[in-house]
Amino acid sequence: MKMIWKLLFYALAGYITLCTIVFISQRKFLYFPNEIQVSEELAIDGGLRYWPSFENFQGFISQGETVDSKGTMIVFHGNAGAAYHRGFYAKALSIQNLRVILAEYPGYGGRAGQPSEDVLVKDALETIRLAYQEYGPPLFVWGESLGGGVVSSAVSKTDIPIKGVVLFLPWDSLPNLAQTHYWYLPARWLVLDKYNNIDNLQGFEGYIAVILAENDEVVPVQHGKKLYDSIRAKKKLWLFEGVGHNEVLVEAELHWWKEVIAFISQ
Repeated sequence: MKMIWKLLFYALAGYITLCTIVFISQRKFLYFPNEIQVSEELAIDGGLRYWPSFENFQGFISQGETVDSKGTMIVFHGNAGAAYHRGFYAKALSIQNLRVILAEYPGYGGRAGQPSEDVLVKDALETIRLAYQEYGPPLFVWGESLGGGVVSSAVSKTDIPIKGVVLFLPWDSLPNLAQTHYWYLPARWLVLDKYNNIDNLQGFEGYIAVILAENDEVVPVQHGKKLYDSIRAKKKLWLFEGVGHNEVLVEAELHWWKEVIAFISQ
C-alpha cells in the first residue's frame, strides 16, 4: 500500500511538473517567428515594398497602384514564418483590385519585440490606423489562423470602420483549441493568450467570410465551425473538402478568391 501511494505521489509530481513546463514555455509552442529581415531588393523582386518605410516598417505593400481599387486589404499572417512569405496574398488580392498590405508582427521579419496577444493586437491597431490614415475607406482585414485571432481582437477595439473581415482557418478561442490538442492537461486554464474570436466578433457589423479546411490538423474544423455558428454579422462559409491546414490551394487565378472578395465588398 505504501508503494502505491509513493507511485501516485511521483506520478502527481511529474504531472504538475509537466503542466509547469507547458505553462512557462507556451508561447514557444504558439509563435514560430522567422526573425530575418529581407533586403529591400529581395522584397522588390517579390513584388513588394516595405510599408510605410524600410526604416520603420509595419509590413509590406504590393507594388504599384491598383487601377479602380476596391479598397485596401490588410493581411495578418499565421504563426510561422514572416509576412514576406505570404506574397501569394498580394498576387491574388491585387487581381481582385485591392491594395494589399502584408502586416508584420513584432518579433517577426526583423521587427523588434516579443510576440504575445497584447503586443500583436496593439501593433495591429496601429497598422489599421496608419492604413486608414493613408488610404481611407473602404478597409478590409484578412486573418490567417493566428492572424484571425489578431484581427478579431483588433476589430473589437478599433473605432476605424472595417467593411469586411476574412478569417482563413480560424479557431473559436485559443483555450478551446489548446484543450483539443493537449487533452491530457488542464490546457484551457493554462493559456495566457486567449484570442477569443467568438467574444471579439460579437459586436462587428460588417461582412465576415470564413474559410475552413475539412481535414485541418492544426485547427480542427470543429473549432472553425463553432466560430462561424456564433457570428451574428452577415457571414458566408467556404469549406475546402479533403485538405489539411497547409493544403488549401491559393493560386491567384482560382475562383474562390473572387467569391470571397465579392461577398465582403457588397
